[in-house]
Amino acid sequence: MSIPVLRFAPSPTGALHLGSALSALLAHDAAGRLGGRFLLRIEDTDTTRCRPEYETAILDELAWLGLTWEQPVRRQSDHFADYRSAAARLAELGLLYPCTCSRTQIAATVAALDTPDRPWPRDPDGTPLYPGTCRPRDPADVDPERVEDGAQALRLDMARAVERAGPLAWTEYGDAFYAPGFDICGSGARIPADPAAWGDIVLCRKETPTSYHLSVVCDDALQGVTHVTRGRDLYEATAIHRLLQKLLGLPEPAYAHHRLLTGADGRKLSKTGRDTGIGSLREDGATPADIRRMVGLAAGDAAG
Repeated sequence: MSIPVLRFAPSPTGALHLGSALSALLAHDAAGRLGGRFLLRIEDTDTTRCRPEYETAILDELAWLGLTWEQPVRRQSDHFADYRSAAARLAELGLLYPCTCSRTQIAATVAALDTPDRPWPRDPDGTPLYPGTCRPRDPADVDPERVEDGAQALRLDMARAVERAGPLAWTEYGDAFYAPGFDICGSGARIPADPAAWGDIVLCRKETPTSYHLSVVCDDALQGVTHVTRGRDLYEATAIHRLLQKLLGLPEPAYAHHRLLTGADGRKLSKTGRDTGIGSLREDGATPADIRRMVGLAAGDAAG
């Protein structure tokens, strides 16, 4: 069996908090126990919200927590060409179409179609599906240059993509993956994937030649990631990632979606809460061992 390759991939749009620290610690510890490799990737494609000072702080706080990772660190903003190439392959298959709709226009169209008798469908995150306004446009009009000048986004024609890919599933280990004594040779559960539930997703955003979904599958393949470790909030999105992997001929990793930490209001922790920020807790005197206890990990869980 090949050496397990795991990663932690923060987005530098805010401070590292307890929830993201849990994800990093779980992946790092699991890599150590399994004799695998641990990678760090900076997902900074959102050039309007990502800031160098956040990245610097994240790297410093991860090191303070005791994490080590291979060099160099991959920064997505340095690899837009990889994502353009992947989008071009999908365009050649006739699976992308240009979309010039604004969020306001989409919301207005959905509002007109959404009735008590026939509620407009929503994706697994609760967002109304794109109504298909631009779907009749010719896929031959796809122009990556117009994406980067902000004129259009590129959407995946989900019906065509699903038809081409056929039935999909992924291997899921869940929280069991992070437990001491986990047998990596054991079989995980095969989960049927339903990417159609997401509708015609944007794969290349206006002004950016990629999206989270496109860049993450490209990077996991390019970095040889064998086990994708991340929070339960991304569980349903795995259907999209399996679809893109199949369409692009990329390898299929296994997945382990872990428990989430929530605040007093029951919501997932955000990057804006000072009381859960690693930097703030550190300034208030917390130690790395304290952080482990706060996220529900015993000191003995750490890899030796």
